[in-house]
Amino acid sequence: MNERLRALEGELQKGLQMLAELDQRRAELRDTLLRISGAIQVLQEFSASERQPGQVLAMTGD
Repeated sequence: MNERLRALEGELQKGLQMLAELDQRRAELRDTLLRISGAIQVLQEFSASERQPGQVLAMTGD
């Protein structure tokens, strides 16, 4: 019975480690998607301003 207990504890630790790794990958993917979304928004705004001549797009170095 002790052998089975150790095996289950080992499986639990492996599962917890995998879950932590997946959480990290999820956070990294979320950050990447946010950057992509921001880039899309900027390009859409640029594209819209090109279709409307005479409109100046203000850019700051903040």
